[in-house]
Amino acid sequence: MAQVAHESYVEEGYANVSRFSSYYFQIQELLRSKPLSILEVGVGDGVVSGYIRRNTTITYTTVDFAEDTKPDVIADIRKLPFPDASFDTVSAFEVLEHLPFEDFETGFGELVRVARRTVVISVPHFGPAIKFLLKLPFLPEFKLAFKIPFPLTHSFNGQHYWEIGKRGYPPSRIREILRRYGRIEREFVPFENQYHHFFILEKSA
Repeated sequence: MAQVAHESYVEEGYANVSRFSSYYFQIQELLRSKPLSILEVGVGDGVVSGYIRRNTTITYTTVDFAEDTKPDVIADIRKLPFPDASFDTVSAFEVLEHLPFEDFETGFGELVRVARRTVVISVPHFGPAIKFLLKLPFLPEFKLAFKIPFPLTHSFNGQHYWEIGKRGYPPSRIREILRRYGRIEREFVPFENQYHHFFILEKSA
């Protein structure tokens, strides 16, 4: 599993506007599920966990295999040390692409196993984006965004083993795997961050 160097989280340019817009959607999707407990796999820079811990009474547990991120539990996503259905909502934001794709289903299956109801993930979605925004006085904003198909072959860059939108990794391939575990309640690419593709899965009974 490819590890992100901890110091990269404070490098200039990491905490940019697009990334913080993604944090907004991460927080909103976690809270939308109305959980009493959340497991987040992949600590990152701790923005999401810090916000929810400071502002809610939700029991929040973090897991990472990198000790320097100071997670609550050190473990690999492919073998989480929790009983089945331990948390109401389980999340992994920009994590699964750090696994070789042949391990993607194993990692996602572990997220589903330890979840009671909901799994929320985001993964990178490569592709040039075209965006339109129109705002007129007294009317809601109109937003439209779409990606231009540009299927490059992915090369491992030291972190990502694959990305949606690259050759051989269409969104349909991810959906096919996720639907083995439940119903995709919602998926979207935020207008403000066209690189992050969110999937919200309701676990099968």
